[in-house]
Amino acid sequence: MEPVIIVLIILVVLVFIALIKTIQVIPQASAAIVERFGRYTRTLNAGLNIVVPFIDTIRNRIDLREQVVPFPPQPVITQDNLVVNIDTVIYYQVTDARAATYEVASYIQAIEQLTVTTLRNIIGGMDLERTLTSREEINAALRGVLDEATGKWGIRVNRVELKAIEPPTSIQDSMEKQMRADRDKRAAILQAEGVRQSEILRAEGEKQSQILRAEGESKAAALRAEGEAQAVRTVFEAIHAGDPDQKLLSYQYLQMLPKIAEGDANKLWIVPSEIGDALKGLSGAVGNLGGLGGAPTAGTVPAQERREKPSID
Repeated sequence: MEPVIIVLIILVVLVFIALIKTIQVIPQASAAIVERFGRYTRTLNAGLNIVVPFIDTIRNRIDLREQVVPFPPQPVITQDNLVVNIDTVIYYQVTDARAATYEVASYIQAIEQLTVTTLRNIIGGMDLERTLTSREEINAALRGVLDEATGKWGIRVNRVELKAIEPPTSIQDSMEKQMRADRDKRAAILQAEGVRQSEILRAEGEKQSQILRAEGESKAAALRAEGEAQAVRTVFEAIHAGDPDQKLLSYQYLQMLPKIAEGDANKLWIVPSEIGDALKGLSGAVGNLGGLGGAPTAGTVPAQERREKPSID
């Protein structure tokens, strides 16, 4: 009985192993390559799959999700013979598990080498300044070449990024000095523009203030002149209403003469021609006032007596 039990145990174990090999569970976003006697048979997709045990074998399991692979820095020579180190990052995705298994031995290594050679061809046609400022152009050109070359491998390159571009140390020092000089230049220009703008604003403010001051003085002078004209008009109307005689006007004229001579600027005083008439009128007025006051003074003879006095001759 013991040999029979051993045989049964062996059969149970073989059946269990066969069941395990028959049922294959493939995770989501994965694929498996099945070979029968070393030859490709089919591709297993995600889910529960059944294969023939001991005849069908799983050759490779491939992740169909997008993968990110960083590549180490690569020395690249620019058009102006400068060596720069460039770090790249590749985003790819397997679209055909069969082609990725049988068309290329190691698609990761193949993509890396293709990236290096393509990058050297692209950077070799650019100088350093263009290389540093044309990342998008380099990324697009590199992605186009890689996507075209890896299409037959069942690989789709979704994106290529230049992670870092490191020029030589001496070039970096020169670039820093140039950038510092450019910043100083821009700062000086901005400061000069600020000073210029402030001067313009100050000049415009002064101009506006002078214009306003001149307008104010003009209006004040106009108002002053109008007031003086009104005062003269009022005085003239008052005088005209009072009906003054020539003697009173002469007296007022003589009173105004000292005011005319006032001021430090009056170094030369011109006596008006009308002063004679004023004095004549004033003397007449004084004579009349003396005649009205009483007897004539000594040496003064009325005009009528002088006419009536007979001549001695």
